[in-house]
Amino acid sequence: MPKLITKNKFAKSDYEIHSIYEAGISLLGWEVKSLRAQNVKLDNAFCSISNKNEIWLNNMHISQYMLVKGELDRSRKLLMHSKEILRLKNLIDRLSLIIIPISIYWVNNRIKVEIALAKRLKKYDKREKIKQEEIKRSLKTIY
Repeated sequence: MPKLITKNKFAKSDYEIHSIYEAGISLLGWEVKSLRAQNVKLDNAFCSISNKNEIWLNNMHISQYMLVKGELDRSRKLLMHSKEILRLKNLIDRLSLIIIPISIYWVNNRIKVEIALAKRLKKYDKREKIKQEEIKRSLKTIY
């Protein structure tokens, strides 16, 4: 059973999610200890695919653990099969989507990142989404 470390609070409200994938992540020792203490933020994080078909997680903030000094906002490599990365790259180019992290969790003593192909919602789309949720909520209370 996965144990949740953190969740991207803005992912569901600011983006329209198309598909979800799971990836491993390459971390340093102090970063793992800091993740155990749940000192991580995914608010502005995004993923990018390099020319070497590697996928990188950018702008994920891991707070400093004890007295260890290191880069807090460095890019971290995500571990996925090359076929999956190529599939993601093709979808991004064809549908003009972006990759965002949704959550970070433990699975069998390994840290996994749940990433999603998503499209950023415009302000009027967000309003429409809120209206639809309110209508559903009101229908539930009536029936």
